[in-house]
Amino acid sequence: MIDTARALGAACAAHDGMPPFNDQALVELARGQRRAIGDETALAIVSDADREVELAVHPDHRGRGRGLALAERVAAELGAFDAWAHGDLPAARAIAERLGMRRVRELLQLRAPVPAAADGADPDRLPDGVRAFEPDDASALLALNAAAFADHPEQGRMSASDLAARLAEPWHDDANLVVLPGEAGLDGFAWVKPGGDVAELYVLGVAPGRQGAGIGRRMLEAAFARMRTVGATTAHLYVEGDNEAALGLYRRAGFSQWAIDVRWRHGTITQDDGTSD
Repeated sequence: MIDTARALGAACAAHDGMPPFNDQALVELARGQRRAIGDETALAIVSDADREVELAVHPDHRGRGRGLALAERVAAELGAFDAWAHGDLPAARAIAERLGMRRVRELLQLRAPVPAAADGADPDRLPDGVRAFEPDDASALLALNAAAFADHPEQGRMSASDLAARLAEPWHDDANLVVLPGEAGLDGFAWVKPGGDVAELYVLGVAPGRQGAGIGRRMLEAAFARMRTVGATTAHLYVEGDNEAALGLYRRAGFSQWAIDVRWRHGTITQDDGTSD
């Protein structure tokens, strides 16, 4: 089913300008940690552990009620669940509203022109101290990621196997994962995902104890250098709608809003501590 999901995702991305499934959903589907409901025309990827769903309808099969029918099937089976609508497309909003779902989270997509290097500077040169990822950095990177994204429901839980899966992706190159070594592990890292003219700043993390030292800007400059090297002219990234510190960094660098991902909730989800949300 992973091949079906990837093919459907590629068709939707080509039509909509953004993928319907995130990388973690695909990684966990391939590992058998998530399951799929549907077929090559309309498919939902389901995490029973997190009660999380991502749903897509092939562009050639839209307008026939397949998305609503699949969403109703998921609702009947799961009851309460959360669903990501990447791009906040009108059809997704219509389905969510038909099911009486409510918006609980927004993830902003930002874009900016990749800036040219300063006059006379080597456009590919990384900031002082920043270098490409090496295999021996894996443990330190995971520790920094867990600390930097401790409150993030997805990024903060990246495991060694998750990292290995991403490093094995066809788009990855160690040169595009840059790190800043510090006195105790890594102070920062930035990961660039090439995609032709548009390169994604896949993730940028700064050690909590080093925040306010200009490391975020330094890692962003390193990411821009890598984007210039791979020939990208536009930078793309995702950021939480309420992360004012990150939004300030990116807006100062010329980023503006391009699209929104919305997390919709169906029913009431009970947390591990017995409370409801």
